[in-house]
Amino acid sequence: MNVTIDLNSGFCFGVVNAIQAAENILKTRDSLYCLGDIVHNNMEVDRLNKLGLVIIDHDQFSELRNVPVLIRAHGEPPETYKIALKNNIELIDASCPVVLRLQNNVRQGYDYIRKSNGQVVIYGKPGHAEVVGLAGQTGNDALIVSQEEDLEKIDFSRPINFYSQTTKGMEGFEHMVSEIKNRQYKAGSDAEFVVNDTICRQVSHRAPQLREFSKNQDIIIFVGGKKSSNGKYLYDICKEINPRTYFVSAPDELDFSWFKGDDHVGICGATSTPRWLMDQIAEIIREN
Repeated sequence: MNVTIDLNSGFCFGVVNAIQAAENILKTRDSLYCLGDIVHNNMEVDRLNKLGLVIIDHDQFSELRNVPVLIRAHGEPPETYKIALKNNIELIDASCPVVLRLQNNVRQGYDYIRKSNGQVVIYGKPGHAEVVGLAGQTGNDALIVSQEEDLEKIDFSRPINFYSQTTKGMEGFEHMVSEIKNRQYKAGSDAEFVVNDTICRQVSHRAPQLREFSKNQDIIIFVGGKKSSNGKYLYDICKEINPRTYFVSAPDELDFSWFKGDDHVGICGATSTPRWLMDQIAEIIREN
């Protein structure tokens, strides 16, 4: 079998920055706390655990005193920084610059829109770390919508300031914008509707790249973490183009009944998928 790895797949800048920060600190320390999974990929988290990275949740974070803690690329709400100040926790902030900029925009947008009794609406996955951080900029007053049915939460007679989680797809974002406009029109509302395109282009550009890549392969092995919303989105893109697309999180999830002897196999992944894992899976397929 001929095996090709998509050169555009793998860690985005924000994830690379966070992992490098953790690795650099662990060269001089036996352990380092990280608030939440540093990346939504269980294999990479396991690798860093072995180096001394200790994943903690927010309850555990609140109990810490006088220690350094890494903030991952997804960013954190203001409350996290307040707790750190109170408990003398040294924050190593590896928040993605794109996310930090968006947090600032959401905070300013909230201050602006509430002067006219408006609403901040965020297109994103409820409970996702980045979305939690964004909603925190509004004192958790923002409305979170992930599908069309969620638009029922919005009062279309009031102004709307609309944002997106950085890793959402452009198609979904544009659909939600169109649907909000339609519902405003049906409600006879002329309330202000501010659309903020806050999707990361490093992520959104991968969709057309993967469409082309998937079209040129007999079978696609998409490598991603089960917690990765970006992975789910990009996997669906591949599956739409190439029905012989399979999602795996680890080498032991490969099923060799999927393959034919003369297949051209394409391997690709999410922004949270490490290159070493794609390389490992490619080698196993070649050997079989």
